[in-house]
Amino acid sequence: MSARKIEGRLVIASHNPGKLWELQQLLGPHGVDAVSAGELGLAEPDETETTFRGNALLKAKAAAEAAQLPAFADDSGLCVDALDGAPGVYSARWGGENRDFAAAIARVERELKEREAEPPFAAHFICALAIVWPDGHVEEFEGRVDGVLLFPPRGTKGFGYDPIFLPDGLDKTFGEMMSAEKHAMPDDGSIALSHRARAFQALAKACLAD
Repeated sequence: MSARKIEGRLVIASHNPGKLWELQQLLGPHGVDAVSAGELGLAEPDETETTFRGNALLKAKAAAEAAQLPAFADDSGLCVDALDGAPGVYSARWGGENRDFAAAIARVERELKEREAEPPFAAHFICALAIVWPDGHVEEFEGRVDGVLLFPPRGTKGFGYDPIFLPDGLDKTFGEMMSAEKHAMPDDGSIALSHRARAFQALAKACLAD
């Protein structure tokens, strides 16, 4: 059974400025009329699920029901092998109420030292995407990128944990990459670089293709 196509207006169910900007950049070339949950005055639901998929669905469902429009949400995070997959779904919360990712990065480094972990610090980013229509129809996609963590942080671009994440096979952290490089969609059909771009690549093929 083929996936449902995105037509008309779409709500981006996020209040995170960094994520909003990245998602708008990904949707832009497809001519999608995207509006943010914040612009519509929608409340931000508590992320109470224990998986990326669960939180993405929760946010998309809440926005679709409130706006009576198809809604698009993502949940993503950093998973560090030596920390048993933490911070994982709690990636943003490691930055405290103010989402201070400098503090979150410092906590990652501190906990690695407390566990006497040795580099290279293997880690991966996960991104789960969900689109929910007002009638309850759901489409889901996931992307993952593997790499290692570097300290001290490198680069001031991107957001979140980008300055400490070095993707496998590259010599730049996500924090040293321009958005166009990090989220590029290869014309030759090869896999995209970032976790969010990889998930979106699958979404675009299923729900945005002509």
